[in-house]
Amino acid sequence: MARQTLSLVLQSGGNSTRYDVGIDDVIVAGWTGRDPAAVEKHIRELEALGVKRPAMTPIFYRVSAARLTTGTEIEAVGAHSGGEVEFVLLQHDHQMWVGAGSDHTDRQVETFGVTVSKQMCDKPVAPAFWAFDEIAPHWDQLKLRAHVTENGERKVYQDGPVTAMLAPLDLVGRYLGTAGGQLPENTLMFCGTLAARGGVRPTERFEFEIEDPVLGRSISQAYSVRVLPVLG
Repeated sequence: MARQTLSLVLQSGGNSTRYDVGIDDVIVAGWTGRDPAAVEKHIRELEALGVKRPAMTPIFYRVSAARLTTGTEIEAVGAHSGGEVEFVLLQHDHQMWVGAGSDHTDRQVETFGVTVSKQMCDKPVAPAFWAFDEIAPHWDQLKLRAHVTENGERKVYQDGPVTAMLAPLDLVGRYLGTAGGQLPENTLMFCGTLAARGGVRPTERFEFEIEDPVLGRSISQAYSVRVLPVLG
């Protein structure tokens, strides 16, 4: 088993402590929307790019843990990849934590096969996580947001509430096939995304965040993409 160890700040009870967290398994949940119409809209966005419809919704892809990174630059082959803001769940030390990540995906490879495309790119995550129990009572008030830089201009790429996606415990239950269970220890799950303003497209600089307006805090991260040449 290839474990990826990340230096993460876990925030709980007013304390922030840095730990080296080993992650064994990574799941990318797709088409997780609560609203069937919104799910269909995102499916059509990707169909317009040549991506086949999913076999089921939601669907749970597997990605190598080695693809996880908290770095501020990733490398991708060709100029066809782009980010997507998502909330992420982490099961660590017998507790669930919530953070933010980007399911960076090769859009060209996605037309060949979504499963393969998920493995093609690094998956950036912000290095801070909140204890899920502290935000569960007001979960539906959390917000996700992403910005891109295009032609030197910073633009809103995605913006909306976490209510666009299935609630964490519901999503975990669907993955496990049973209600009331927990993710396996040292597992991280990407939990779905919002529709992109202006359509899904490649991104060279991506900023993503999850905001908790109730407790007045946010988790954010930004990264750039170093494009590697395609030489044939």
